[in-house]
Amino acid sequence: MTTVQTLSGLAQSGALKGKRVFIRSDLNVPLEQGRITEDTRIRASVPAIRMALEAGASVMVTSHLGRPKEGTVGPDDTLRPVAERLAELLGRPVRLVADWVGGVDLAPGEVVLLENCRCNPGEKKNDPELARRMAALCDVYVNDAFGTAHRAEATTEGIARYAPVACAGPLLEAELTALGRALQSPRRPMVAIVAGSKVSTKLSILQSLAEKVDQLIVGGGIANTFMLAAGLPIGKSLAEPDQVDQAKAVMDAMRARGVEVPIPVDVVVAPAFAADAPATVKDAADVGPDDLILDIGPRTAAALAGQLRKAGTIVWNGPVGVFEFEAFAGGTRAIAQAIAESDGFSIAGGGDTLAAIAKFGIADRVGYISTGGGAFLEFLEGKALPAVAALQARAT
Repeated sequence: MTTVQTLSGLAQSGALKGKRVFIRSDLNVPLEQGRITEDTRIRASVPAIRMALEAGASVMVTSHLGRPKEGTVGPDDTLRPVAERLAELLGRPVRLVADWVGGVDLAPGEVVLLENCRCNPGEKKNDPELARRMAALCDVYVNDAFGTAHRAEATTEGIARYAPVACAGPLLEAELTALGRALQSPRRPMVAIVAGSKVSTKLSILQSLAEKVDQLIVGGGIANTFMLAAGLPIGKSLAEPDQVDQAKAVMDAMRARGVEVPIPVDVVVAPAFAADAPATVKDAADVGPDDLILDIGPRTAAALAGQLRKAGTIVWNGPVGVFEFEAFAGGTRAIAQAIAESDGFSIAGGGDTLAAIAKFGIADRVGYISTGGGAFLEFLEGKALPAVAALQARAT
């Protein structure tokens, strides 16, 4: 794992007893009319809070929620529903504190939730003065929000530089351990699946992985652009013709290492993007001018599944078809099943990927499911994550 001080280490050493602990969690949950519709991130934050409380600390927790305007807390910005759910999960009161930057009254052994940190002016710009004021609130700062680790903000990067002690919470620690295992010392062969609508948004990741992995699988709209690069017809399918040369460069990079980027040999097409559109399996060379490619075909899916079952390490980011529509879910289902059946270590990240994992019921058979979207992708790309770099600097 990337070397950082950890909350678990401090708890075990007794260093938290009587201390004020400030935890930056990721509690950015979906809300509808003030009600939480999915609470995975809240549940994932509980172990760090419990660890600190059981070690004798008083705990302040904060998070962003949505995209608020700095300086005001609107009705859609408040963490009040989160405080209520957190209290249920912890089995104890969780007081919501507004206007907390200037000071927080905190009783020994108490846990409080500090209102939406992105409502504080200077948070997103990582204002040093704001970071210093927040650091003064605590004895120990804990970052347990991997999903925001790629952002240099006052509660993710700035405060880590000024707090008396700065460390990683158990969720962040687990992410760094799993990602390090997958990318820094992988069991071979290493296979990466990178899928999504656009090559342009994941080009740097594709280029970086082409230098590291033994096999690179592309899917979704990205695969359509690679099909164009291979001279195949794609009809009206989503693609980026202006990225064909970039796709060819990735294919050439893999070829130089002795492997081909697998291009679909068959696809599932439809005349329209709709759940009830008639699905037709066609050879890749037979896609018509009015066809939309919405999934890989069964022969392609079987071939890719065969590769995945033999993998030592699998990194998965993105479904290979429009899996939300059952007629076009076969390819992603086959990929998911193969990953579940593989003896290799698998790590998956990204919102659509997590939705696919949930739909096909394989969560307990994926080695590690990352909580980060952008942070997961930037780690794959080899970029330094500002929040992690700040913790590393404090550990040296």
